[in-house]
Amino acid sequence: MTDATSVAPSDRTIDGWLSEHGEGLVAFRRQLHAHPELSGEESATTEFISERLSLAGVPARRLSSGTGLIADLLPNTDLLSNTSGSRSAALAIRSDIDALAMDDEKDVPYRSQVPGVAHACGHDVHTAIGLGTALYFAHHPDDLPGPLRILFQPAEERVPGGALDVLRDGGLDGVGAVVGVHCEPKMEVGRIGLRSGPISSAADMVCISLHGPGGHTARPELTADLITIGARIVTELPALVASQLPDPTQVRVVFGAIRGGDAANVIPSRLDLRAAVRSPVAEVWERLPQLVTNAVDTLMASAGIEGTRAIHEVDYTHGVPPVLNDADVTDTIRRAARSEFGDGALYEAVQSWGGDDFAWLSREVPGSYVRLGVHDPATILNLDLHAGHFDVDERAIGVGVRLMVATVHEHFAA
Repeated sequence: MTDATSVAPSDRTIDGWLSEHGEGLVAFRRQLHAHPELSGEESATTEFISERLSLAGVPARRLSSGTGLIADLLPNTDLLSNTSGSRSAALAIRSDIDALAMDDEKDVPYRSQVPGVAHACGHDVHTAIGLGTALYFAHHPDDLPGPLRILFQPAEERVPGGALDVLRDGGLDGVGAVVGVHCEPKMEVGRIGLRSGPISSAADMVCISLHGPGGHTARPELTADLITIGARIVTELPALVASQLPDPTQVRVVFGAIRGGDAANVIPSRLDLRAAVRSPVAEVWERLPQLVTNAVDTLMASAGIEGTRAIHEVDYTHGVPPVLNDADVTDTIRRAARSEFGDGALYEAVQSWGGDDFAWLSREVPGSYVRLGVHDPATILNLDLHAGHFDVDERAIGVGVRLMVATVHEHFAA
């Protein structure tokens, strides 16, 4: 494999620029990592990005939702008019900026200083790559072959996703294609995963609320034993939902939260169950609300609680559909990656059960989402996303900027 992270600086403009500004991008990423903000609350993050863009003379407008930015860079008009292959529509690069509601468990100088909030999904890296791409072309406008838009998108971690805020604000108006990157901790830094077609899964949320009169645990037969009923739902609902499909492997229901009860001798009057519901198939995704509701109704009807005044409510939230990578846009990125890093850096990405609201963007214009290796091969730990000790090999930032700059060139050369 060609080691993309060890390529010595050459006379190429991007190499020289990264040699000069790479440490600054790492420092920017660490600042975000130490000061993460939850979905929809990214005010300081937005301001920090805005300041860096403003210093480089890059105009950006804040989304009407209050956080997030849309930054536009235009090429030299003389260069554009003399380039026969140039496209008039812009290429957009999406960088998500929010963090997760979880603790940062690392022992590093840039560890999160905000209790219960952490960049454990790599969005700080995505943002640094988007900023680096914008700054590179701002410093070298004659190297920009066509209109470029950087979407610093908020609230990716919140269902149904801040990408809808971008769309409502016209973030894809005048855009011909959209690309993005996502950290892949299972792959070494310097590796780039590409895939045409589906690369992620639909991701929904369901809250099942059970209500009953409550009672004494000495006499559960006189009331609705919500804890027992809830346990049955947790254990039986996933298989029951799957059984309604011709292929039961096309859905996953996984519970992440159960809340109810305060004492060992009291049957609670309310129990809330929360689960993620996922499918890699768009057609199945459309049916999931009804499938889950039917399954809950079936389980409640067979629970033997008639006459106890017990009721249940199903609050199903459609999240995001699968991300479908456009073949032409993916081929453009593949050519760019091959020319920049060589064939050895590329691998065929597999479809993930994870969801991403990039799907909303790629449903509007052709798009492709890229897996970016961030694992440091010198370390033993290879933690997954959303883990308390998640971190990256920061050389991945330079790899990401190189890839995006090369993709811009390849896109407008087509």
